[in-house]
Amino acid sequence: MTQKQPAPRIRRSPEQVRAAVHQAVVDLLSDAAGEELNIPAIAQRAGVNHTSVYRRWGSLDALLADTVTTRLERDSPLKDTGTLRGDLIAWAEASVASMRTSEGRALVRAVVLSMPSGAQAQGERAGQFRRRMRSIEQIRERATARGEDPPPLEQILDQLIAPFYIRTIFGIDVPDTGYPQLLVDRLLGRATDPEAG
Repeated sequence: MTQKQPAPRIRRSPEQVRAAVHQAVVDLLSDAAGEELNIPAIAQRAGVNHTSVYRRWGSLDALLADTVTTRLERDSPLKDTGTLRGDLIAWAEASVASMRTSEGRALVRAVVLSMPSGAQAQGERAGQFRRRMRSIEQIRERATARGEDPPPLEQILDQLIAPFYIRTIFGIDVPDTGYPQLLVDRLLGRATDPEAG
């Protein structure tokens, strides 16, 4: 089996380095050879010095969380559909599409497996979570400006976002069609009980 060679070390901007390191994380997680995921291996694959990775992220956990959040933000662009329901469905569908990929599943599971302990590490993880939730807050603010009454962020987390992550973590596929709409309608109190009648 041909092993991918590390990228040559050339002078790059901070954003280019960040993108290369994120890609190295994804490549190593997807590597069929099962190379161990650690900062020296990631740095070698990205073509950067491992001390630079430690300086920027501090730990493997922080790097994984940043990679996941950045990839999900990239793959879940915020759309303005004109309604709260439409915006939530569009966001959920994009998130599900990202997490259905082998890359998305690997990233989410890797972060869960490296859950931090200690107050500082948990604080860093909470910061990453708040960054991920910015788009949901924007959806809520937009809905309020239109005169709609959006559910609280915590309710959206529990009823819309958590089911996707739980399925991804445990390897349960999200249904091909209708699942985001079903969750959004339940969240907004519009779903019909399938066992009713």
